[in-house]
Amino acid sequence: MDSDLYDEFGNYIGPELESDEEEEEQPPSPEPESQDIDMIDESEDGPEEPGMSVILHEDKRYYPSAVEVYGPDVETLVQEEDELPLTVPLIAPVKQHNFQIKEQHLPNTTYNMEYLADLMDVAGLVRNVALVGHLHHGKTSLVDCLVRQTHPDLGQLNLDSADADLMRYTDTLMTERQRGVSIKATPVTLVLPDVNSKSYLMNIFDTPGHVNFSDEVTAALRICDGAVIFVDAAEGVMLNTERLIKHAIQEKIAITICVNKIDRLMLELKLPPQDAYYKIKHIIDEVNSLLSLHSQNDPSRIVSPIIGNVCFASAQYAVCFTLKSFAKLYANHYPNVKVESFAKVLWGDIYFNSKTRKFSKKSPHNSAQRSFVEFILEPLYKLFAQVIGDVDTTLPDVLDELGIKLTKREMNINIRPLLRLVCGRFLNDLSGFVDMCVNHIPSPAENAKNKIDTIYTGPQDTDLAKDMLDCNPDGRLMVHSTKMYPTDDCTFFQVLARVMSGTLHAGQEVRVLGENYSLVDEEDSRIMTVGRLWVHEARYKVEVNRVPAGNWVLIEGIDQPIVKTATITDLITTDDLYIFRPLKFNTQSVIKIAVEPVNPSELPKMLDGLRKVNKSYPLLITRVEESGEHVILGTGELYLDCVMHDLRKMYSEIDIKVADPVVAFCETVVDTSSLKCFAETPNKRNKITMIAEPLEKGLAEDIENQVVDISWDKKKIGEFFQSKYDWDLLAARSIWAFGPDTTGPNILVDDTLPSEVDKNVLRSIRDSIVQGFQWGTREGPLCEEPIRNVKFKILDAVIAPEPLHRGGGQIIPTARRVAYSAFLMATPRLMEPYLYVEVQAPADCVSAVYTVLAKRRGHVTQDAPVPGSPLYTIKAFIPAIDSFGFETDLRTHTQGQAFCLSVFHHWQIVPGDPLDKSIVIKPLEPQPATHLAREFMVKTRRRKGLSEDVSINKFFDDPMLLELARQDVSLNYPM
Repeated sequence: MDSDLYDEFGNYIGPELESDEEEEEQPPSPEPESQDIDMIDESEDGPEEPGMSVILHEDKRYYPSAVEVYGPDVETLVQEEDELPLTVPLIAPVKQHNFQIKEQHLPNTTYNMEYLADLMDVAGLVRNVALVGHLHHGKTSLVDCLVRQTHPDLGQLNLDSADADLMRYTDTLMTERQRGVSIKATPVTLVLPDVNSKSYLMNIFDTPGHVNFSDEVTAALRICDGAVIFVDAAEGVMLNTERLIKHAIQEKIAITICVNKIDRLMLELKLPPQDAYYKIKHIIDEVNSLLSLHSQNDPSRIVSPIIGNVCFASAQYAVCFTLKSFAKLYANHYPNVKVESFAKVLWGDIYFNSKTRKFSKKSPHNSAQRSFVEFILEPLYKLFAQVIGDVDTTLPDVLDELGIKLTKREMNINIRPLLRLVCGRFLNDLSGFVDMCVNHIPSPAENAKNKIDTIYTGPQDTDLAKDMLDCNPDGRLMVHSTKMYPTDDCTFFQVLARVMSGTLHAGQEVRVLGENYSLVDEEDSRIMTVGRLWVHEARYKVEVNRVPAGNWVLIEGIDQPIVKTATITDLITTDDLYIFRPLKFNTQSVIKIAVEPVNPSELPKMLDGLRKVNKSYPLLITRVEESGEHVILGTGELYLDCVMHDLRKMYSEIDIKVADPVVAFCETVVDTSSLKCFAETPNKRNKITMIAEPLEKGLAEDIENQVVDISWDKKKIGEFFQSKYDWDLLAARSIWAFGPDTTGPNILVDDTLPSEVDKNVLRSIRDSIVQGFQWGTREGPLCEEPIRNVKFKILDAVIAPEPLHRGGGQIIPTARRVAYSAFLMATPRLMEPYLYVEVQAPADCVSAVYTVLAKRRGHVTQDAPVPGSPLYTIKAFIPAIDSFGFETDLRTHTQGQAFCLSVFHHWQIVPGDPLDKSIVIKPLEPQPATHLAREFMVKTRRRKGLSEDVSINKFFDDPMLLELARQDVSLNYPM
């Protein structure tokens, strides 16, 4: 077909055809006039081929010969029926994605949006706060109270109990609302007044309380300057409370406490005011003991209501106060009350003497109440009692006395919304919470030095670092992103980040540096153009054209190169660029599932979905095994359930098959290698000798937690190992690498003697040996799982003098092979992950909990009653591989009365020898404990498509095998 005669749609645009001219010269037909039709009803036969005119004559259609249009080589086909099946519509309906709840337009607020944007310029008036705590301890409910206070239209929901109870403003995903649990950390920015009615810009991060989603908390804490830790007044300090306290201390951020749900002390536990005080005091003391434990007795890490970094709340009933804000209530009624001094006597063993009108530490009489009970708890108890008990009789008089006015309609609503309404009017607002955050959480400018010390990898004497230390809005641009949120159609992501210095503008060109960027390897770097910028408000967004240092921003258009976190900077290259540290999590992804599409042709869609879901969950790991199966690793069953929902429904929209869940294993040794293992390079010019032995207890954890860092200078590393683990100083200074990666729990040591080995030549192949070691420790010889807790020592090395004969291609696989052989000679063992489980149950269910744990190789470490409550807490360890379905089993055995949470705790050696060939694995039969290691290894190898057993021949050279035979060691190991 001559391309000059046709346009891009196939329509003829050349000179008029002869056939057309002939048609025009013919006499008119007696039949009705024919005409070329441009707009044709395509519902009969579908659209016509481009370039072919259709002539209608009464009930018939005539197609001019294709030859006239396309030439003699073109064949005309007339299709009699639709190719599409009946199930497929001709015009597919527009898909309505209903994954997230969004406001249709900007809601009314108590402040102007321009005022909010102006406050962003004053870093001293900004506070970046994360609300963290255990599951269902009231974080989202308190954000609801703050949103109601600033959004008058939403405040009207108070009158309708159904709407009010279901608000959960920051739970924007449909899955969160269906499950009744937060899954994603969601930011919201509000302008809120403190006790003195001064406005502050509060960037508040509402985080999930479920221990499976602690990675979301890590991402939130990274861009915050302080945390408010929520503790349920009835349940007290729980599993995740303790973990989050420890995590916040590691992140070096300010900590405040909110004792929430104090209404439960009155309405559920029915404690008298005096006992309620003891219960609250016990919680604060427990938090302080954890703070001192994890911060090495740092006196600045103490929380107390007197200091002002503890607030009390009942988010369900819109109550939140500190001692200072409650004292302000008294000051509003009694002008002589001095707020600051009165607040200081409202906690502790301080009593009010009504005769002398003074406070003292000595009780004036036997029945005297502490000041906190007398001035705070008793008024609240009385108010609750009046609303619940005497709505019609005495409540109107009490409300008149308090100056609270209610309409007739409001007086007739249900008890819960009425209680919320009365408490909200009594305490006016949540200024006590704001006051606590303002006074005890530093502003971005005050906290800049501490933040940069903790998260920045570069030196602090450069101009770039100084701009960040000053939180300078006019300096060089540095932005740190930690979270990504999908758009409504889930096609791309918006990046949530904190501006550390400079000012980010919409439409600006920036350089995006990934987690793998370094001065040595600059590949992970892209130049992108920033799209629009927003302030994230959970269900709606406020668009801004620039964001100065110290603030959070939602960025459009730069998500493509970012996987988890990123460093965003301008295009000026005067200084060397360094990145912010990747997130450091307080748990690990150990639960593993394999996925594949039901329809194999949809594999590309699934891969695209996996890439997107990987961006959405900070701790999710997706990878392809050697066997070709696509594997997803997560923290627990609920976590992976949410991941699979997002993968199927939001990101790939295809059917996906999931294999039964398994766990990640590790490989280790329990002895020193029984002989020196060596391996020769393929060209027979080099020979490396190595042995393996277990590491000292606790060393692997220190490396993983970055207590010791391989990037330190030799002297510092030497001192650490010599003082803490009693290493020989020379050996400590000869550490070449940790592996796999820089924080892997294995060590490679050069233990060669200068008299035997030419150190200069050995150093020339150091990088190749380290790469072989890293490769070997990443996937061990037993079942290609990571090696853990092993020290590899290089004892001897014969190296070819010519550089040509000692290249990476020769050395790297040889170093890996000798590491494997040393490993197999050192009594190898398999390790499995153990979960720490905390179960809450009534006293009569404790024995059932023990029964369920015993069936699953679990063992209880502690069971104790919860103070001031009818419940027991049982703490236990359970192997992760036996934990699937544990929660369902537990609830079945306790008639739904027990509730449990579990989190990865440690690695433990699986009983039995994985290389014992005498063990026969029988299908569908439970194995005795001593056979477990063998069973796990064989089944993992089968799953990965490896040969049934570990073959030593694969890793040992012929000379090495002869050595084995000579020493008669081969009898104990499979050949």
